Amino acid sequence: MKKLAAAIGVSLLTLSASVFAQEGLYLGPSLGYYYLDSERVVSGHDEAGVAGFNVGYRFFNDWALEAGYGKDIAGDDLDVAQINAYFWLGEDNGGWRPYVVAGFSYYDRDGENNLWSDEEYTHQAQIGFGLSKMISDQWEFRGDARIAHKLREGNEGINDGSLNFALNYYFNKPAAPVVEEPVEPRVPEMPAPEPETRTITVRLNVEFEFDKAIVRAIYGDELNAVANAMKVHDDITLVLEGHTDARGSDDYNQGLSERRAAAVKAKIVEDYGIDPSRITTEGYGESRPIADNATDEGRARNRRVVGEMTYTEVVE
Repeated sequence: MKKLAAAIGVSLLTLSASVFAQEGLYLGPSLGYYYLDSERVVSGHDEAGVAGFNVGYRFFNDWALEAGYGKDIAGDDLDVAQINAYFWLGEDNGGWRPYVVAGFSYYDRDGENNLWSDEEYTHQAQIGFGLSKMISDQWEFRGDARIAHKLREGNEGINDGSLNFALNYYFNKPAAPVVEEPVEPRVPEMPAPEPETRTITVRLNVEFEFDKAIVRAIYGDELNAVANAMKVHDDITLVLEGHTDARGSDDYNQGLSERRAAAVKAKIVEDYGIDPSRITTEGYGESRPIADNATDEGRARNRRVVGEMTYTEVVE
């Protein structure tokens, strides 16, 4: 048991160290209910409740790699270590999103009430299906059902089932719109001074998944801030500039950048009722990168639509 705990600890620390400086890191508690195949049980219970802890990294909102470790909450009969890959299906619209999970698990049964005949540990391949939902900007609830097929230590026909739930905390938080407030201008000395004003600049930065022109729900706050400013100040306009990373041909990326800018415009017009004539779009393809296209992180930053608008208001 000590060797198992040490090995899992090293795996979790290695995974954390490799992704801590990147976007998408998450961790959280988990709870699993295991239905063990009767072929592996000598007598007694064939079910177990396992509480554990997970740490993982989510790539481009569709893929995730996760390591976890859990212990039997009713005793020390079953310890579970596992490494799994997750793939989310469909589009992220802020609601429940289905996913599939596949990976490997390691069972350790070395307690005083070991119910397995001549087995201290076994290895399993597992696959499952579930649903997840972001219940806030940084918290995700997840639940799934899995089947685990025994691979080694004989009796390869054994299959176990489990229900698994997790509550994950994401360290990356959607960025809020950047509002700059310069130093208030000096009011000229006049017999009848004019009202004091200030200039406000609102910037929009929407990043996209690879080869997609779909505006993700996480940018709702940014789009809302831009739309509210345009509603209050009906004399300002917005120019949206679309960009891509360097993968793909020049012609294809030019068209993709234009579609991305058009998608952001459509979102503002349809969701917030802004007059489309006040928004213009331009596409620049891959010609204006802001980060290194040789890295995944750099390419993710380059897949963007940016916009900026400036207006003046009276200081009360």
